[in-house]
Amino acid sequence: MTAAPNRRGRIWLARLLILLAILGLWQFASERSTMTHFFFGSPLEVGQVIVKWSATGMIYRHLAITLTETLLSFAIGTALALVIGLWLALDRFWSGVLDPFIKGVNTMPRLILAPIFSVWFGLGIWSKVALGVTIVFFIVFFNVYQGVREVSPILLANVRMLGANRAQLVRRVYIPSAMSWVFSSLHLSVGMAFVGAVIGEYLGSAAGVGYLILQAESTFEINAVIAGIAILTACALALDAVVTLVEGALIGRSRPRAAEARAG
Repeated sequence: MTAAPNRRGRIWLARLLILLAILGLWQFASERSTMTHFFFGSPLEVGQVIVKWSATGMIYRHLAITLTETLLSFAIGTALALVIGLWLALDRFWSGVLDPFIKGVNTMPRLILAPIFSVWFGLGIWSKVALGVTIVFFIVFFNVYQGVREVSPILLANVRMLGANRAQLVRRVYIPSAMSWVFSSLHLSVGMAFVGAVIGEYLGSAAGVGYLILQAESTFEINAVIAGIAILTACALALDAVVTLVEGALIGRSRPRAAEARAG
């Protein structure tokens, strides 16, 4: 009973020791070498920047904007990918028709779309959201599509023999079976939604954590740059943890349904 908690404790302890070792070596190198300090800063000064931003309250407005852009990108991109991915996975005609168009758009470098979105949607949050959606959508879409296509034909035949209609198949078989594929893509798309927001802020904005990093880079304030990156990383890890919690809840609920369908 105590083996699993003890193992988790050792894992967290190992993580903490690795983090402390990295920070310690970084601080030591920055103190011993002027060049290292100039190009890489120091963890103590990075921490001071974060404390300063937090004390003045400046970071909260910028972080709220970046998080809003990220969450909207993540939510809209995921919703569109779930609907369209499920539709095309179940409709082979339209899947065949749209396949070259989807692949063509997916191969397009997202960075070149940022200036176009700025013209279409302005320099506010929606140009960043649009860019983030184009990144998140394809990550989730292909996983949903593949997850639905990978459903066992034997399982489908058994459920159809029990009299299940198309709507029941979607709700009881396709969606639960594709759930693990979906959540594996969501872990990646959370970080990529941040990427879309920050790239958009780089190319044109007056607020956001990406804007702060860009301003710090222009004056070569390396500690402020790393502070902004650290804040974004912490937020991305927090959102990923939320996705993990939701995954545990939903996957746990879907397993009994899948088991019932197989037993039937």
